Amino acid sequence: MARSGAVLGVGMIAAVGAGGMATAKDKDPAAISMPDLASAADSVQDLPGVGGLLAGGADDAEAVAAVQAPLSQAGLSEEDAAAGRTDAGEALRARILAQAESQQAEADAAAREAASQAAAAKAATAAAKEAKEEREEEAEAKKKAEEEKRRKAEAARLAKLDKSYTLPVSSYQLSAGFGSSGGMWQNDHTGQDFASPTGTPVKAIHTGTIKEAGWAGSYGYRIVLELDDGTELWFCHLSSMTKSAGDKVSTGDVIGRVGSTGNSSGPHLHVEVRPGGGDPVDPLAWLRGKGLSV
Repeated sequence: MARSGAVLGVGMIAAVGAGGMATAKDKDPAAISMPDLASAADSVQDLPGVGGLLAGGADDAEAVAAVQAPLSQAGLSEEDAAAGRTDAGEALRARILAQAESQQAEADAAAREAASQAAAAKAATAAAKEAKEEREEEAEAKKKAEEEKRRKAEAARLAKLDKSYTLPVSSYQLSAGFGSSGGMWQNDHTGQDFASPTGTPVKAIHTGTIKEAGWAGSYGYRIVLELDDGTELWFCHLSSMTKSAGDKVSTGDVIGRVGSTGNSSGPHLHVEVRPGGGDPVDPLAWLRGKGLSV
């Protein structure tokens, strides 16, 4: 480039001179002022890369070195020179590789961070799930324990009831008793009457199974409760029944209500006790034998 600049400068001078000469042939002679060669030389020397070639000064070595330097060194930086790289292509490749390695390192770091966050989130989710399962297991165990406690309490209550007896009505007056005679029945009275207002709850005297529940002629609406030992307890003249045949009942359960159905002169409960389902016995003696005060 320095040489080209020099040639260009000389060419321009030659072109200017030639132009002047051509113009002189076509026009009238005129005074020609030649430039001072020393000044022209100074002007040419001011051109970058030319002055050194013409003057042979200090810039000459740099210009020649610039012209002679291979194009492959044009892209070298001070860092490349410090690293001992003399080939621009190799230096460029090294920089690209270094940049790629830097980007890959950043990508790897980001991937590790993302993986760490994902692992932390997964661990947190697993911990929350485990804690939830533990709470559910504890709640289920507590529920089962409570259910077992209630079951045992109910079993104890029923066991106690199985051994206990109660009177069939809470408020009453004893009326016709077992074996008494009267015009309301053909034979001697086979049970014990408990006079009580219509609708009074009738309770199971003892735990057992409802054997019959329905209309029974002169007995009106009747419930027959069979105990485990086969004893039958008859509850007669009911106004309504709350249990059906086949139902299991415990001592004190309400099985019906006092009425005056069938052969009855007024609201009362007629109770009969028939051991083994056979002939009736005195209900008062049987109830007292079970520890009841009547």
